[in-house]
Amino acid sequence: MQIFRAMTCRKSSDKRIANIFGGLLFLLIVYMVSAEPVRAADHQTRNLDQQQCATCPVPEIPRWGLAEITASHVIHTPLSELPDKPQQGTDPLNLYAIAEAGDHYVTILDGDSLELLSRIKSRFALHGDAQYSPDGRYVYLASRDGWVSKYDLHSFKPVAEIRVGVNTRNIAVSSDGKWVMAGNFLPHSLVVLHADDLRLYRVIEVSDGNGTTSPVSAVYDAKPRTSFVVALKDMKEIWELSYDPDAAPIYGNFVHSFRKGQVEGVVVDEQPFGVRRIKVIDYMDEFFFDPAYAEVIGFARNAKKALVYNLDARRRVGELNLSGKPHLGSSIVFEYEGRTVMATPHLSEAAVSVIDMENWETVKRIETLGTGFFMRSHVKTPYAWVGVFSGENRDVVQVIDKRTLEIVKTIRPEPGKTATHVEFTRDGRYIFVSVWDIDGALVIYDAATLEEIKRIPMHKPSGKY
Repeated sequence: MQIFRAMTCRKSSDKRIANIFGGLLFLLIVYMVSAEPVRAADHQTRNLDQQQCATCPVPEIPRWGLAEITASHVIHTPLSELPDKPQQGTDPLNLYAIAEAGDHYVTILDGDSLELLSRIKSRFALHGDAQYSPDGRYVYLASRDGWVSKYDLHSFKPVAEIRVGVNTRNIAVSSDGKWVMAGNFLPHSLVVLHADDLRLYRVIEVSDGNGTTSPVSAVYDAKPRTSFVVALKDMKEIWELSYDPDAAPIYGNFVHSFRKGQVEGVVVDEQPFGVRRIKVIDYMDEFFFDPAYAEVIGFARNAKKALVYNLDARRRVGELNLSGKPHLGSSIVFEYEGRTVMATPHLSEAAVSVIDMENWETVKRIETLGTGFFMRSHVKTPYAWVGVFSGENRDVVQVIDKRTLEIVKTIRPEPGKTATHVEFTRDGRYIFVSVWDIDGALVIYDAATLEEIKRIPMHKPSGKY
């Protein structure tokens, strides 16, 4: 009997444990099912917040200075271990780096054979144009989270990396191939690197000297001036920083004589990379330059128009009557009826504006099927290509005849999928268009016939440089 009672008690206890366990398992399943949409929504919200607040103010500017940058420096392949010649027998000046945002790779394409040569694993979320050494041997890439990477295009090996900031806008390589400058959104700084191995040279705080700092909108190499030009988001200034080894130092406001060897003035910044400030009347954070890099055109944020400043005179010399927020960074220059003109798409209007660069008057406004983002042409082609990028016609690229300023062809590389970032090969024979989708493609067109000649599957290809 005692044995029976013990067995009954044990069975009852086991049953209670099983019931408790079953109940807990049920609650866990319910929680997981109910929590999954919450997690998914939270993930989407975070992504949306990150997209919407990429330019939002932060409570405190994060620190990423000399010590942090120096500690992040990595040499992957010493220069002494790299080959002397291209291993593929290709022309380094006709290789293209194609960023695939879908899986964070960079594909190297031969512009002569139109064949893929290599796929390089990149840092997360590359941003800004890929930059090249003057001889085309090395390519430099920047990621949104501050990493600058250097790759050798003879061997397709990584050379070096360094983290220059928390949020980086873009990089530029000096025309002499000696320097790389990175512009940071966070912290508010410019970072100068030695181009050979990306070791740190200098960190420059972006400040007006009176307590106001600014994120960097973009850095540009001005080859004819042997300098970098910097666009600033929250300061009404344009900065120019020379890398010319013979550049004079930066003097204060009162200089008696600039004659060599007889300068009378107060030096406020030494070279190289002394900051030459150009005061502007509005915030200007996207630039386009005339071919000589003597004048810079920027969109005035508050005035809602484009302003022209002469970099030598350091004063405003014109303005453009442009509405619809022109995407000046994607503008092109060409000759039309004996005069030099620029053409720019608009981010909020379905049009391309053509501007006379002598008097800054509008020559023609070309209506398109949607707002534009990327526009490209080449000196050896009579055509300019512009992508719509957004809206119901985001799958469209339109071709403009530069001789007549008329649209001559509308192309849909992949109906229903975004077509973006058009780019010509070095010789102007071919043009690349990205189908910006996870199951996208690089579509190659003959620049003369405007017909498709090749299609290469890729994972959300974006920039081609």
